[in-house]
Amino acid sequence: MIELTWRLIEAGHCIHPEASTRTGASMARCEFPALVALLRHPARGWILFDTGYGEAFMQATRRMPEALYRCVTPVRLSAQQSAVAQLHRLGIKAGDIGTVVLSHLHGDHVGGLADFGDSKVWCSHEAWQDMHGRSRLAALARGLLPDLVPLRLQDRLTYIESAPLVRLPAELAPFAAGHDLFGDGSLLAVALPGHAAGHFGVCFRNSRQWVFLVADAAWSAQAITDNVPPPGWATALLGDTRLYRATLADLHRLAACRSGVLLVPAHCRSFRP
Repeated sequence: MIELTWRLIEAGHCIHPEASTRTGASMARCEFPALVALLRHPARGWILFDTGYGEAFMQATRRMPEALYRCVTPVRLSAQQSAVAQLHRLGIKAGDIGTVVLSHLHGDHVGGLADFGDSKVWCSHEAWQDMHGRSRLAALARGLLPDLVPLRLQDRLTYIESAPLVRLPAELAPFAAGHDLFGDGSLLAVALPGHAAGHFGVCFRNSRQWVFLVADAAWSAQAITDNVPPPGWATALLGDTRLYRATLADLHRLAACRSGVLLVPAHCRSFRP
């Protein structure tokens, strides 16, 4: 089996009450990192899973009504915190990133996409259709900023659903199937419905274990362990509460039965680099 190396980058963070991410939590305001995964494939080179915040996000939210995004969810991002700036410090140029895989199209996951203009992009067809089928205001109400994922992106876009659907290894049960993005079993995109239209995670092997990047299917590793979702009003605001809770319950079962699988949510403070 092909193994990937990986590391996390924090490309900015947002601030909002803990209670919006976990039922029964306090109203204390907390920082939630926008975690980007940098993967290395032995043949295909550098891959990004999501892009976090970026300068394009800051520009897109300067005007109304998009400025409401940062009023509701304040964002902190310095020029040196963007994914492209951090990669540069690692000796990796934007043009070295051959592939960007997007878990979904919320602004905190695609805010740095414009910095990788030569990369092949994977995203869900469902997510693409949902975003571009909405008015500007309707998109904003769902946390979507279409300016960050423009129609011209289709020239280098491949839909996740078009990749072959394969059976997942038994270690990842109860998740049964995933899309084999490269056709070699190295990077498998797994549907994790509920948080947003076309929401996917990815799983891969490293030298020690399976790693499952679950994006926003959970706000923290502890939420998976405890099987405690956000309050219903929060999940209903952006997605589907019933589906979100079913997905979280499946992640909880995976964590309880398969301690050798590392589950990594996109905003978990315990994974902050």
